[in-house]
Amino acid sequence: MNVDELVAIDVHTHAEVSSKGQASLDQGLADASSAYFKVEGNRKPTLPEMAAYYRERRMAAVVFTVDAESATGTEPVPNEEVAEAAADNADVLIPFASLDPHRGRAAVKQARRLVEEYGVRGFKFHPSIQAFFPNDRLAYGLYEVIEETGAIALFHTGQTGIGAGVPGGGGIRLKYSNPLHVDDVAADFPHLKIILAHPSFPWQDEALAVATHKPGVHIDLSGWSPKYFPPQLVQYANTLLKDKVLFGSDYPVLTPDRWLADFEKLEIKEAVRPKILKENAARLLGLA
Repeated sequence: MNVDELVAIDVHTHAEVSSKGQASLDQGLADASSAYFKVEGNRKPTLPEMAAYYRERRMAAVVFTVDAESATGTEPVPNEEVAEAAADNADVLIPFASLDPHRGRAAVKQARRLVEEYGVRGFKFHPSIQAFFPNDRLAYGLYEVIEETGAIALFHTGQTGIGAGVPGGGGIRLKYSNPLHVDDVAADFPHLKIILAHPSFPWQDEALAVATHKPGVHIDLSGWSPKYFPPQLVQYANTLLKDKVLFGSDYPVLTPDRWLADFEKLEIKEAVRPKILKENAARLLGLA
């Protein structure tokens, strides 16, 4: 990966379909989220198609699945497949994994193997869909491995578009994704590198507080068009958190093209733009 030639690094993209055509999300939830996000283009690109998409745009992308099988009954795209596709497209894809904390010691063992044997650089947690509080001790074994290996823990925070519009939200509970629960994780694992994903509606101030207070905590801007960012998020991105805010799209539900077009109109200082689009991510991921 030639970082100097990259226009941007997208730290938040989803592998939603396996090479066998297996989808990682129930069709009803997928359809509802497509309507919620007003999805443009291909909702289920394959991993090689994702690589080609980002290569065409001279961007790199962190890619992951979401393992919430114990709560949803739906198998994720295999982490190994994501990692192998990233290895085959190492110029543009950066592999993260996802493990269901409810799997206990088996997940802990697999986390170490994914880092050591497959080169996985981080792990995606989605507390609302996986139905756990980030500060629940059931996940602490995973955090220990992630911290020890120098990988990154990325947590979904705030409302999720998955389940929006479905009766009862598809059974998905928003309470799990208050970023303040991640503050306990950052305190208990002081050397763990953490990303709080998305503008954390309705807990934006909590996310800003945690990221300002805990040195290892960063914020990605995925899942929202920049034109809808709350003013305090823009203010902190321009000042106190200018070295800790990261570009993320949430592709394929939100394309980087759409995100970047709206970001151009956002009142971000010119000196800060390259930090958000590439430099902060390159440093956090160890690419710089």
